Amino acid sequence: MRIQKEKIIIVLTVFIDVLGLAIIIPVLPFYVESFGASALTLTMLFSVFSFFSFVSAPFLGTKSDRVGRRPILIISIISTAIGWFVFASAHTLWILFLGRVIDGMAAGNLPIAQSYLVDIAGDEKERTTNLGIIGSVFGIAFIAGPAIGAVLSSISHALPFYFVGAMATINVIGAILFLPESHKHMDKVRKMEFNPVRPLLTAAYDRVLRSRYVAWFCFGTAFSGMQSIFALYMSQVYGFNSVMVGTIYTGMGIAIFLNQTFLLRGFWLSRFKETTLEVWAFLCNAVGFSLLVIPSIYFFTAGILLNVFSQSLLRVVMTSRTAGLAGNRRRGEVLGVMSSVLSVATIGGPLFAGLLFSVRTFLPFVLSSFVLVCGFLLMRLDSKRIAQI
Repeated sequence: MRIQKEKIIIVLTVFIDVLGLAIIIPVLPFYVESFGASALTLTMLFSVFSFFSFVSAPFLGTKSDRVGRRPILIISIISTAIGWFVFASAHTLWILFLGRVIDGMAAGNLPIAQSYLVDIAGDEKERTTNLGIIGSVFGIAFIAGPAIGAVLSSISHALPFYFVGAMATINVIGAILFLPESHKHMDKVRKMEFNPVRPLLTAAYDRVLRSRYVAWFCFGTAFSGMQSIFALYMSQVYGFNSVMVGTIYTGMGIAIFLNQTFLLRGFWLSRFKETTLEVWAFLCNAVGFSLLVIPSIYFFTAGILLNVFSQSLLRVVMTSRTAGLAGNRRRGEVLGVMSSVLSVATIGGPLFAGLLFSVRTFLPFVLSSFVLVCGFLLMRLDSKRIAQI
């Protein structure tokens, strides 16, 4: 029963984090527009959060290895709540940016939550299954989030942000009252570096995990690039309207939920080794992007299905394997670095995708396929090297 209670709190933490993102997708452009801001300003609001998340995630992950998951997670959730309340109450543009900076400065919710779920896992399969729960939460949040945002914004453009802030506040109270510490192997002897970039510098010299970080960057670049132009691609190439685009995104969310909730343990982990899944998911994802290049609704459908299943599987399995290789004492640091690498990719991926899209609509998918093939080759070499250790 204790484990169930822990999982509920952690799942709520991730759900609120992702729900906040899913809610603001349909609302943020209209809210920012009310301040007289341009499209560039809207992009910068995403970028400033990604930048501060890039800096803070590895530092908070390392800190959680030393002092425990619980206090760092609570601080991170408090930061989320304050950030959304500041954002919702803004009357000028600089306060909007302040809200995103506050949230980004302690954006450790996801890597710390992942570390927590790994801590309480009894074996390797349970570790991967626990991380699969997070994938299911992503699917549910992206099904419900846009609908909630649309309903609340019809009352007030600021209301969705107050709503997410209130949910985060409730989550803080729940974590304080009910969430026990999960980390039983704290490294309190090791000197704590207060330079937030230090874990990233350490990662560059990490011979065991360095190639995995690069492959993870390839995945993040491909995925974030697709997300940034996908709706525009569907509109220009296939003539889909906003309702059809929303329906497709909802279907993708449902597929992610089914993949993580039912197929992960019942099919993927029972039939394949994690070492196999994390390598070949890169190639399957690359093939999915290649299919999107062909302007045919049949290839489009096949490409979407291949992408949804392979990328949602890759997120879970690669995170689980990396956490296992990191060991108990460095798990928070390593997952924080992975989050930070993904943040950097989220800054650069959309920029390159947008530039290529302006040249030819299919070029972003060519880029995504190329970087994923690079990731596949890196992971193939990495799996052989680790097998020899």
